[in-house]
Amino acid sequence: MKKIVSILSLITLLLSGCMPSIYPSGAKTTVARLDTLAFITEDGARLPLRSWLPQGEPKAVIIAVHGFNDYSRFFDQPARYFSEHGIASFAYDQRGFGAAPKRGLWAGSASYADDLLTLARLVKERYPRSPIFLLGESMGGAVVMTAAKHDTTELVDGIILAAPALWARKTMPWYQNSLLWILAHTTPWLRLTGKGVVKVTPSDNIEMLRELGRDPWVIKGARVETLYGLANLMDLAFNSADSLTEDTLLLYGEKDDIIPKKPTYAFLQRFLKHKKNPSGEKEKTVAFYQQGYHMLLRDLQADKTWQDIAAWIDSRKVHLPSGADRRAEIVLKPVLTSFN
Repeated sequence: MKKIVSILSLITLLLSGCMPSIYPSGAKTTVARLDTLAFITEDGARLPLRSWLPQGEPKAVIIAVHGFNDYSRFFDQPARYFSEHGIASFAYDQRGFGAAPKRGLWAGSASYADDLLTLARLVKERYPRSPIFLLGESMGGAVVMTAAKHDTTELVDGIILAAPALWARKTMPWYQNSLLWILAHTTPWLRLTGKGVVKVTPSDNIEMLRELGRDPWVIKGARVETLYGLANLMDLAFNSADSLTEDTLLLYGEKDDIIPKKPTYAFLQRFLKHKKNPSGEKEKTVAFYQQGYHMLLRDLQADKTWQDIAAWIDSRKVHLPSGADRRAEIVLKPVLTSFN
């Protein structure tokens, strides 16, 4: 009995001494602005910015948000394609990632969402006649969903979610959730690399993955408190299913083993409950890629997703060129029925 009490006392001591931290944006002391290489936020943070511009006035503008441990370069190839089709693209390094301040530290869901909405406002000021679309990959998708949920400006014309991070705690195995909580409240500074853990295949584009491995701006590993923050963000994204009102295109690869099918299907069951507005216009399009992996925009068949995104931006009323929306309807019909 004394041994159990001692262990419980030790755990209590550890938990009282450590808490997962966030490193949010500071006081708003300046006017947010854009320059050629950076997005300057209202607290003065300089977030590296990339742009790909078409000739003349763009017919639409995409603001792209990268995934966990990635940075703005992720959008280089798709953005080149879009610029050839009259669409301007912007992508930036989020706080704690790439060359942004406080590398490796978690800024918090509110800061990430606020940065995105601020950038959307600045881009709209530059292109007042062009519709604005927010595109997020993986964690970036969760940031887009969180921002869209709290957007009251009506500046955004639609959101595009590429394999969004929807693995909420309620859909995780209990032991995984419990371990993350314990580590976050005992050793939040501990850095995990993922080596020796279950092997996953994020993409079939092996050369691209090797290049990411050599890229010094791609973070390898993460602090436990950063992973805990990511879990908080995924909770918010998962719970936004009933409140997203923007026109939405959601892309998912059927070979995705980073974001499991169970949480994705559970989200879609609620998200697609009311698919059309009173006028009958489609607002929500889901696309399933049979040979797609988690990194859909950089897979070997990534050009199919680029074509579908461009077509959807042109008209949300027609089927996608790849047929991935029809594929999703076939796959999801029995799945969604089973949730009812």
